[in-house]
Amino acid sequence: MIDYIYIRAFLRVEIMIILVPMKHEMGKWSCSLAFLFLSWLQLLTITTLLSRAIIEVKGVPLHTDSRWIVNEDGKRVKLACVNWVSHLDAVVAEGLSKQHVDVISNRIKTMGFNCVRLTWPIFLATNDSFASLTVRDSFQSLGLIDSIAGVQSNNPSIVDLNLIQAFQAVVKSLGDNDVMVILDNHITRPGWCCSNNDGNGFFGDEYFDPNLWIQGLTKMATIFNGISNVVGMSLRNELRGPRQNVNDWYRYMIQGAEAVHATNPDVLVILSGLSFDKDLSFIKNRPVNLSFKGKLVFETHWYGFSDGQAWVSGNPNQVCGQVAGNMKRSSGFLVDQGWPLFVSEFGIDLRGTNVNDNRYFSCFMAVAAELDLDLALWTLVGSYYFRQGVVGMEEFYGILNWDWTQVRNTSFLHRISALQLPFRGPGIKQGNLHKYIFHPLTGLCVLRKSPLDPLTLGPCSSSDGWKYSPQKILSIKGTYFCIQAVKEGMPARLSIMCSDPNSKWEMISDSKMHLTAKVSDGTNVCLDADARNIIVTNACKCLSRDSTCDPGSQWFKLIDSGSRTTSKLLSST
Repeated sequence: MIDYIYIRAFLRVEIMIILVPMKHEMGKWSCSLAFLFLSWLQLLTITTLLSRAIIEVKGVPLHTDSRWIVNEDGKRVKLACVNWVSHLDAVVAEGLSKQHVDVISNRIKTMGFNCVRLTWPIFLATNDSFASLTVRDSFQSLGLIDSIAGVQSNNPSIVDLNLIQAFQAVVKSLGDNDVMVILDNHITRPGWCCSNNDGNGFFGDEYFDPNLWIQGLTKMATIFNGISNVVGMSLRNELRGPRQNVNDWYRYMIQGAEAVHATNPDVLVILSGLSFDKDLSFIKNRPVNLSFKGKLVFETHWYGFSDGQAWVSGNPNQVCGQVAGNMKRSSGFLVDQGWPLFVSEFGIDLRGTNVNDNRYFSCFMAVAAELDLDLALWTLVGSYYFRQGVVGMEEFYGILNWDWTQVRNTSFLHRISALQLPFRGPGIKQGNLHKYIFHPLTGLCVLRKSPLDPLTLGPCSSSDGWKYSPQKILSIKGTYFCIQAVKEGMPARLSIMCSDPNSKWEMISDSKMHLTAKVSDGTNVCLDADARNIIVTNACKCLSRDSTCDPGSQWFKLIDSGSRTTSKLLSST
């Protein structure tokens, strides 16, 4: 049984007492108290119950209940994962030359992730001479002398393990730190993934023998049978290339699923689609028929670059409307058919300078919240031992920095924290179904402090429950109060005069995320969030055609939730 209770408090403090690891000897850490005086601490993660209900997993193995993943008690478990790469040339989980494995595992937990998608190549399970190489041998074969020294210093108990034992040690560390694991067969031959012509793309390719693949899946399912924190196996990453076709997909993916389940019936079996895992549309009219039930999950990938440079060259509202629609048709429909959908890769350049990524991500946040999807961020990795011929390459999509000591972008981590929590599902519903007014640009929701104070953005867990009526009134559920526009440039306010035009909010633009109302002078204004996170009304911007502006501050998504609301004031009952 695994218990996860993670509390993230976003606090600003000036003095903090922390435990600083001083030295690792014989597997034990000695620590000393250090007083750090910090001017501002943007993010403090703590593991005690405060005021926010966080992901809680009371029991494994997991299974499915319609579109939800649930635990033994039937309560929803939302996969809030991060990808940890272990399929590159060295076939060693990245970062072990920078930090102790337990430090990394604990950091994953304290960042709010409850699971890891841990990648591996088929050769690790099927090539005995390869898998029997030690970590030291693998690094030596690549000339990575500094990596050997780093692992020797930070993980001396791992450096002389063979590769499969080192992989097991990482899984054990994650389990010891209450982190679930999904084993992801990323590739056959170790190396960077993916391209259409790398020989790893589809059944029958140079490095993709279906029989060897099933042998590898079976071996890994056997090795990790009975390891309670291994809760799922993803059969293959990003099927692609000129050989890809639907009939072979069904033939071999069903064989792989049956082989895994026969060997390890506890794990979820996760199937990816075609075209770099962007297309599962063929399943809509041709279901996957397996001999077992309650274990099947589908996965998809969605990046900004999945659509080239469309987010830069096009109007963000129009691109979001089109791309989100495509995503729902290619994979999102599965939740309506009663299947769990796991976005097993998403992410952006965390330096914040990539316009294509930045615009995509607000749209992604809206869809992920709307559908309440299970997720895995790409990636944990701050730097690689060896990638594509480069030693020590930095990964700007990585949530950790180059030396794995700090979070690369704390604002981003704060932003995605809303997606780490379930909005609804079995065992989550504690009150009547209601809506949150979600702001994708910040990952926050519209809150009210009192009828006289301005509406603000804040944690969704602190939000009132909202109702959006057929008359297009946005009101606090159980009260007489609704959102009303006053005039352009002024804060929106709560009012009980809810039949006037300035209280009727239309969803406009192709994204359907602009909320607009007509004020007394006859002009239309849109809800907006200012620099202080105050909800104001401004002229609607970037509705169509213009590709030079960003409408993100004016995007709001009404999402369904069953979580108990915090406020009981001003009830009409």
